[in-house]
Amino acid sequence: MKIPHRDEVRVGQELPPLKLPPITRTTLALFAGASGDHNPIHIDIDFARAAGMPDVFAHGMLSMAYLGRFLTQWAPQTHLRHVSVRFAAITPIGARLTCTGKIAELTERGGEALARLEIGVIDDKGEIKLAGEALVALA
Repeated sequence: MKIPHRDEVRVGQELPPLKLPPITRTTLALFAGASGDHNPIHIDIDFARAAGMPDVFAHGMLSMAYLGRFLTQWAPQTHLRHVSVRFAAITPIGARLTCTGKIAELTERGGEALARLEIGVIDDKGEIKLAGEALVALA
């Protein structure tokens, strides 16, 4: 993987988006098994309905995992210095998510060139699911 170089990036530059397939019940079951998060609100429709929800919905950390994939497709994991997000909305079955990001600032700390990224996950209706920022070391 190529490490982003400080001479090849600029403030306002958008990262290539990561478009994901629709969230399915299978997606949720597989993520529950992989993550160990078997909260029934994500996999049991009867439980979800008893809790007042119309159906099960995606784990917030599933969107976070997609965001991690998005970041590490742009820069190696070893170059991530900080990631911070807030969960903004529930992701229902069938949602099509896209991870997005842009360079908000180029800076330097301790002699290391860094890019501060504004990152997020949105659905196909434009609703923000996750919003945050990441700090990535540049070559």
